[in-house]
Amino acid sequence: MLKIRAVQPADNKELAAVLRSILVEMGVPKVGTAYADAALDCMYETYDTASSQYFVVTDDDRILGGAGIAPLANYEGPVCELQKMYIDSSLRGKGVGKQLMQTCLDFARTAGFEQVYLETMPYMQAAQQLYLKSGFYHIDGPMGNTGHCACPVHMLKDLTNDA
Repeated sequence: MLKIRAVQPADNKELAAVLRSILVEMGVPKVGTAYADAALDCMYETYDTASSQYFVVTDDDRILGGAGIAPLANYEGPVCELQKMYIDSSLRGKGVGKQLMQTCLDFARTAGFEQVYLETMPYMQAAQQLYLKSGFYHIDGPMGNTGHCACPVHMLKDLTNDA
């Protein structure tokens, strides 16, 4: 049975392997993207703060993807970033991404953020459609400095007028 829950310390190794395999499947460059993030190997510790949370999608304790919210790096203001949102191909198009997105947005609101920023790849059209349906809009350039220089698509969502 599918479940969305907060990441746990025991998830680190499996989660890193799952996320990297999804990134490889999607043809994401290994440099300048989430693939190279050192945080991928210690997701629980990375998101173990009051203003951050990573959620995993599981099916009978098998991790099939996840997404996280954290303050936008190198940016002043109440803006967070939707990070590392990837799900296994077997779940795509079945509403799981929408549920995962809603879980992240609910956390962002509760944590006091007013906007959610994200970066993605131009060819990830299905993901961009989900983002647009969730209220994100394209912006002209990057915000903050996430270190993901290879992701040229930048999007933002306002949380304050969207309860």
